[in-house]
Amino acid sequence: MLFALGFQTEEELAPVATAANGFDLTYAYIIFAMLGIGLVVIAGLYAYRYILRNFTSVRGKTFSKIILQVTLPKFRHEEESQRGPQKEQVQEAIAAAETFFAALGGLKAEKGFHAWLHGRSDEFSLEIVVQKKLIKFFLVAPANLKEFAEQQISSAFPYAHVEEVEDYNIFHPKGTILGSYLAFKREYAFPIKTYKKLDKDPLNALTNVFSKLPEEDGAAFQFIVRSARPSWRDRGIQIASRMQQGMKMQEAIAGKKTDSKGFISEFATLSGIASKDEKAQEKKDHRLGPQEEEVVKGLEEKASKAGMDVCIRLIASSTNASSAQMLMQNMLNAFSQYNIYEYGNSFVKVVPGSVKKVIQKFIYRTFDHRNKLVLNAEEMASLWHLPLPWTETPNIQWLIARKGPVPSGVPDGPEKGDVQLGYNTYRGVKTEVWMKSPDRNRHMYIIGKSGSGKSETIARFALEDIKAGHGVAVVEPHGDLIERILQNIPRERIDDVIVFNPSDLERPMCLNMLEVKDESMKDMAVQEMIAIFYKLFPPEMIGPMFEHHMRNAMLTLMSDPENPGSIIEIPRMFSDTDFQNKWRSKITDPVVMSYWVNEVDKTSDFHKSEMLGYLISKVGRFVENEMMRNIIGQQRNSFDFREVMDKKKILLVNLSKGKTGDVNSELLGLIIVSKLQMAALGRADMPEEDRKDFYLYIDEFQNFITDSIATILSEARKYRLNLIIAHQYVGQLVKNNDTKIKDAVFGNVGTMFVARIGPEDVE
Repeated sequence: MLFALGFQTEEELAPVATAANGFDLTYAYIIFAMLGIGLVVIAGLYAYRYILRNFTSVRGKTFSKIILQVTLPKFRHEEESQRGPQKEQVQEAIAAAETFFAALGGLKAEKGFHAWLHGRSDEFSLEIVVQKKLIKFFLVAPANLKEFAEQQISSAFPYAHVEEVEDYNIFHPKGTILGSYLAFKREYAFPIKTYKKLDKDPLNALTNVFSKLPEEDGAAFQFIVRSARPSWRDRGIQIASRMQQGMKMQEAIAGKKTDSKGFISEFATLSGIASKDEKAQEKKDHRLGPQEEEVVKGLEEKASKAGMDVCIRLIASSTNASSAQMLMQNMLNAFSQYNIYEYGNSFVKVVPGSVKKVIQKFIYRTFDHRNKLVLNAEEMASLWHLPLPWTETPNIQWLIARKGPVPSGVPDGPEKGDVQLGYNTYRGVKTEVWMKSPDRNRHMYIIGKSGSGKSETIARFALEDIKAGHGVAVVEPHGDLIERILQNIPRERIDDVIVFNPSDLERPMCLNMLEVKDESMKDMAVQEMIAIFYKLFPPEMIGPMFEHHMRNAMLTLMSDPENPGSIIEIPRMFSDTDFQNKWRSKITDPVVMSYWVNEVDKTSDFHKSEMLGYLISKVGRFVENEMMRNIIGQQRNSFDFREVMDKKKILLVNLSKGKTGDVNSELLGLIIVSKLQMAALGRADMPEEDRKDFYLYIDEFQNFITDSIATILSEARKYRLNLIIAHQYVGQLVKNNDTKIKDAVFGNVGTMFVARIGPEDVE
């Protein structure tokens, strides 16, 4: 009974509530209020935790994860492709994956208030995916554990290539999507069948499900993995211990022994009333049967290895419901190979209440605690590992070529004159690769099929040289490379650029092979011009007589260094007497004069006409072409090749065959390369320390070089003319069984840059 006591003082005091026994109820109200507030706070905290885990944190953790695609070469060694797999080899190969999962399971499980509130962030996702008929393997890792994941993959699979990629999409926009989880039939402490007890690679059964899917279908096995807390082992050890003490498997699971001794015996045993001797005698008398021994052994073996919390999610997407259902059923059936039905564990299907939520959790790679399994490293390696060389499933995305580390001695940092070749990514480590300036002086040879990146490589190297302030010349027969370089010329080097474009008819640039600055270069210019004609025409159409007449005609046109002639004037030397006499008056070489006096003048008109026809048939095509006539018919070159080299200019030669023509393009390219060669050799009059590096890039170089390429490769290096030559296949260097150019290239280049090539070139 409650009542109020009133005390009269100077001021009226409020009555104090008390119980009949005199207990002050105010404290009770305070306690109840605090408990209520505490319950509200706890409920609010759990509600906040639910929101964080299912909305905010999920999205945040998803966007902080790194998606890594892992690929392997089909065969690491030649002998693997020549013999079938042995069971021991398969198990040894899969054991590599076990070491990987042992490392994941060895991570310290996150704990504390932050992990409780937001959920753990140390979860990995291992995925086998089919997308557009291609089977791929992914490892998704938290950003802070990316390096760890890459290192562990590289350690377990030395030949694996790990590449960060964008997320994939396996869903058909108008198709049917199904999702499912896998659970255990028994407690997680019981093991499943692993690769050590299977005759074949278990991965084949999983990937074969994907082998015949149409291109528009997609599917994925997703294993969300995180390290388990150490206490996960206790249950398996407990069950094994109970069975060793005489309990049957079901009794050991339940923790109760239902033998003939009944309740009293059980109570005595559990309470400790039974004597130690009785317990010891019971343990001594009990012998496990063969099947029970297998169960105990399996429990102990599972508990002896690193454990992981695992969530297994299956997703199937197809254009229609029946196909999606069949695909999902096949995916589920693939896991039956792991089942130990009587004395072990088995996988069972868990039908989700909402397919939409399953898909959402698949996309966000969320760990679903309601479908948590515990697997050890051996079991996980049986479920997910990279394909083996003997994996029979077609459509697996293999690594085309093996990856390797940067060889020792290759510089990984720049010095003056060095050029960056690119990056090497090996075992998760990205290393810059540089080429030293002395190595570049020994020339570079680039070979690769069309589309393998030769022009891209040339453009990048040339732009690096341009930005570094070097002299550069680029000769190429397509035009695209020149346009790309022009678009990326630094502003401070615009005034150094010279663009030679024959198809620009409004502003033709002169290119006269017969103009030389030094008298000593005359013979070389003539010899190069004759070699050019040998390059352009079959040798049987040239011959010694053509060479003899051409040499003397060109030497005559070079008699006046101030006003030299051009090659288009050669026919006039034999058809126009006045023109011939004009040049004969300038001859100072008695041998050349003897040619005109003792040979030409004494030749009959009939034989002169034959000679003229012979020359015109070779030179006439260039004389009659207006574009070529405007270029090679002028006396003075539009620019000085020696000045281009010494003053570190940028010469871009656009010899697009589509605009210029094949033969015209080759002639102009041959002349330009010869001019650069002569300019380089002319540096003999300059002290070696004053010679600046000049880089000559030639794409499809077989069109623009003569047999004198050996001279360029061996001699030009001394004069700091560094060649970077590129083409598609070795056969382009052999003409009419003549291997001079091929031998010169392979015998002199210091660096070879090999892209994708054919089998003959590999040999």
